[in-house]
Amino acid sequence: MAILCAKLVQQRKLIGARYFNKGYATVVGPLNSTFNTPRDNEGHGSHTLSTAGGNFVAGASVFGLGNGTAKGGSPKARVAAYKVCWPPVGGNECFDADIVAAFDMAIHDGVDVLSVSLGGQPTPFFNDSVALGSFHAVKHGIVVVCSAGNSGPTAATVSNVAPWQITVGASTMDRDFRSYVVLGNKMRLEGQSLSPTALPSNKFYSLISAADAKAANVSAADALLCKNGTLDPRKVRGKILVCLRGENARVDKGEQALSAGAVGMVLANTELTGNEIIADAHVLPASHINFTNGVTVFTYTNSTKSPKAYITRATTLLSTKPAPFMAAFSSKGPNPITPEILKPDITAPGVSVIAAYTEAQAKTQDNSREPLLNASYSKATPFSYGAGHVHPNGAMDPGLVYDLTVNDYLDFICALGYNETQVSMFSDSPYSCPNPISLTNFNYPSITVPLLADSITVTRTLKNVGSPGTYKARVHEPSGISVLVKPKSLKFNKVGEEKSFNVTLKVKEANASKDYVFGKLIWSDEKHHVGSPIVVKAAYRN
Repeated sequence: MAILCAKLVQQRKLIGARYFNKGYATVVGPLNSTFNTPRDNEGHGSHTLSTAGGNFVAGASVFGLGNGTAKGGSPKARVAAYKVCWPPVGGNECFDADIVAAFDMAIHDGVDVLSVSLGGQPTPFFNDSVALGSFHAVKHGIVVVCSAGNSGPTAATVSNVAPWQITVGASTMDRDFRSYVVLGNKMRLEGQSLSPTALPSNKFYSLISAADAKAANVSAADALLCKNGTLDPRKVRGKILVCLRGENARVDKGEQALSAGAVGMVLANTELTGNEIIADAHVLPASHINFTNGVTVFTYTNSTKSPKAYITRATTLLSTKPAPFMAAFSSKGPNPITPEILKPDITAPGVSVIAAYTEAQAKTQDNSREPLLNASYSKATPFSYGAGHVHPNGAMDPGLVYDLTVNDYLDFICALGYNETQVSMFSDSPYSCPNPISLTNFNYPSITVPLLADSITVTRTLKNVGSPGTYKARVHEPSGISVLVKPKSLKFNKVGEEKSFNVTLKVKEANASKDYVFGKLIWSDEKHHVGSPIVVKAAYRN
């Protein structure tokens, strides 16, 4: 959470900015006056806030690349900024006391939507400052949108997993900033870059793996990552350096390469990061390539006596395919706190987004109408994208919604077995827990059953928020699971009318997959298509 650039202040876009650091100060000690400001010195807050609410800005580009009109998701919105994160200490930079204080102030200020681009290790909700703060915001009618996290592609890494939060994963868009690495053997490897400088056209330079350029008493593994102090300038000077992605920041690797005297850098993905390549504004000519192309480069450098290469100047390409696909860094489900609640909820563009910087409804198909992919170009699942890629225009007229109230959320908390003291952290007054509900019957817009032994029937309720109509159910069954919906059609006569239905899930055969399988339930009146992911894991049988 941070301040937008000064230009937007003049346009009355940014109408407030506050900072919160008392929790931070209790750990690091007295703070000097440089901490008493909401100004963004790191850039993350400016980027995320303008992505959410930035105004229309004509002629926006990064060093001439991607030139066009930029805008945020809600370009006409007024924005306020609440800064809660500071230089890391003991591995922490955003402290609970500051986060809760910022939520309280945002509620007091009367905001309509909170975009929260921070999170940590998933923890029980009564001990999670973002979950607590967002619950109280929701009680005041504020929509809270949270990031899923950047700990992917490992499973069960998703953060901000409370059902009252809209949790968003990150995926790509159909725009590339294409830059090629051309090897001495004439192989031409596709990459991406936003480097403002370029090497002379078609001029080859010596190419060296960072592992072969390591400084004395440094491991080859550390040098390959191009960490600070790991490179020998005598081996690097005047060459294009090949670095491996991971651990330290991508742009920092370029800074280390430049400091050691490199004229350019090739940044290669690991197998884990696969095909996700990111355009960065590197300090030297550089190109980020995927894992497969990285293997090609390293094979070439290791098998050639005098390897050489050049890097082409970056260009902007539009309507690229496949798009979107999931970012490798985007955190994934299943939900480690309440596996009955699917997280993330949706995915949205989060890679190579042009947004502000500091001077101090959903689809499950890409633009080829093929299923969304992950960064390895294999089929992604709802544990990556939730209900799918966000479709803002469709969300303006959804037809039907799965409605939830504050009391529904309190009943959910009660069902987790929280005691009276823990429940009181969420409720303003004493709340009497009803008979425990089944978490599978919580009226969430997805159906997740983490351990299905034989069969289960779950209930959901839909509210009509559109014109009268009759909706019919269509099901894509998860592999090995039968799905029966009753009734199969719902007729709505007026706005606000609610109808309930049951979904029975049954394991078809004893040897059903012991891993999660995925399907979908769609209610449609031919104009609206209300989709709900179905996520099931069959229980092991002896």
